[in-house]
Amino acid sequence: MVQLCGTLAWVVKWARKKVPKYGAFAYTVYEIMVTLPLFIRHIENSLIMSLKKEAVRKIAHLARLQIDESDLDRYATDLSNILTLFEQMNQVDASDIVPMAHPMDATQRLRPDEVTELDQRDKFQAIAPDVNRGLYRVPKVIE
Repeated sequence: MVQLCGTLAWVVKWARKKVPKYGAFAYTVYEIMVTLPLFIRHIENSLIMSLKKEAVRKIAHLARLQIDESDLDRYATDLSNILTLFEQMNQVDASDIVPMAHPMDATQRLRPDEVTELDQRDKFQAIAPDVNRGLYRVPKVIE
């Protein structure tokens, strides 16, 4: 269930970036899932269910979110659809799939690690106002 909550939070973050018109709703769902991971644990084996308005109202109260009474049906339907989607995803056998960091098999080109500048510390410290044993001394900022 903890994995489900983390995955749901990731999906909501992704949807928030990809679909701006659902940004406020995605943020609300994200806040609910981050604030209430225990709520997901209480929905044990029966994730395919329809959330009632009262459950959405309780979730919103616990997450300190103000949801209009007229929006409760929409939130209940949307959250139920999300939970149903994750139940469907949990039924897929993914035991032989290797986790990856990125869907594209891309690697980053790195430059060779070579020295490009000579050490000029002595030159810079010669013109510094105050140096002590190779360190720059500055006025005290924090009292």
